[in-house]
Amino acid sequence: MHVRELQWHDPVAAMRRIATRAHLTFFDSAARHEWLGRYSYLTCDPFGTYMVTDGHASWNGEPLEGDPWDALRALLANYSQEHRSALPPFQGGAAGFLAYDLNRTLEHLPTPTIAGQGLPQSLLHFYDVVVSYDHRHNRCWIISTGWPEHDPVRRVERARRRADEFAALLATPETPRDAFSGSVGAWLSNFRRDDYIAAVKRVIGFILAGDVFQVNIAQRFSAKVRTSFDPLTFYCKLRSSNPAPFGALLRYGKLTIASSSPERFLKLGGGRVETRPIKGTIARSADPKEDQRRAELLVASEKDRAENVMIVDLLRNDLSRVCTAPSIEVPALCELESYASVHHLVSVVTGELAEDQDAVTLLRACFPGGSITGAPKVRSMEIITEIERVARELYCGAIGFIGFNGHMDTNIAIRTVTIEGDVAVFHAGAGITAMSDPEAEYEETLAKAQRIFDAFSR
Repeated sequence: MHVRELQWHDPVAAMRRIATRAHLTFFDSAARHEWLGRYSYLTCDPFGTYMVTDGHASWNGEPLEGDPWDALRALLANYSQEHRSALPPFQGGAAGFLAYDLNRTLEHLPTPTIAGQGLPQSLLHFYDVVVSYDHRHNRCWIISTGWPEHDPVRRVERARRRADEFAALLATPETPRDAFSGSVGAWLSNFRRDDYIAAVKRVIGFILAGDVFQVNIAQRFSAKVRTSFDPLTFYCKLRSSNPAPFGALLRYGKLTIASSSPERFLKLGGGRVETRPIKGTIARSADPKEDQRRAELLVASEKDRAENVMIVDLLRNDLSRVCTAPSIEVPALCELESYASVHHLVSVVTGELAEDQDAVTLLRACFPGGSITGAPKVRSMEIITEIERVARELYCGAIGFIGFNGHMDTNIAIRTVTIEGDVAVFHAGAGITAMSDPEAEYEETLAKAQRIFDAFSR
């Protein structure tokens, strides 16, 4: 591995300098936080691509035999390397997304009756070079692994050459910012207001019948974008209007993914696992006194706390499949976190990964995140498909990295827009329990969606 420290610079400006390179990936801690928003990562030009479509995996376009999760685990093992603790955790590896629809590789689930944008179930690029940023100390590095070379001499040569290439890219002039143009026409939802309220009542019926305890039901919004639409400028507006600790911009050919997620799905480092489920949301107010009143209402809400505790129990159960049982703890339960447009209740569940497990088996045990499915998970996912009908695709899947060093960090893909061709799509959901107020749940989805609407209209 070749490591080169650079003079500190703005990661967003660096992202614009390499924006035209193949398969740009930018993991962006736009909301600064001592722990959650400490690191950002920028990379492009991968040496390989892992993809899952219709339950079948491929590597650089060639089909892989067997289970797609096992295939991913084997690929990562080809490029394993030691972790350097003095550097940010992502030091080269697989990065991209796992779509919610990857759940059908894990369970026998119905197929949505309405197709989405045609996204793969998973798309992970393998990156040998990463530009890593530590916002706490204002330091940044080019980390070049030398993969996929296995010969030691050639690997060292490649690592140095690739570091030189990235240094040259970062020294080029920034790509000019195009004039921003928002979406054309009105946003369309797969639910009318009355239909969403009826869907919530239907879920409450399932709950009262003893079928489930909680289900997340989402609206899917779509709109046409202008041919002059600039995804980079849009993402900068999104991160400005809705800064989040787990933001991301992925530009994969004709597909752009812009995420401002506040929720960590799974973090793994040194055998330590952390997940941070969000359950409980209330819209913020511009008036400080009213905003404080709303925060206090959320903290005191019996319904929202019950919703959060149910998901904490689900995640403890998921982690118990791959973590040592005595290690699973809940160091934070239903704590308030505030973002640009909403207050959330957030819990933290941690554990120690068992010695025979790794990042991929951890993902497999917990995917998709319980906070955006419901409990019990499988029955909730069946109900989601039945009621929403349209494929969720990326929404409520995960975006992040699995490092060659065994470290991993992923978000829950909420507050996330996918732009494919001239169509932009995003979802906003709410967790339904027996205590839900159907109209309030509908309004919660709009509160979550508002900052995305704002970013498109500016």
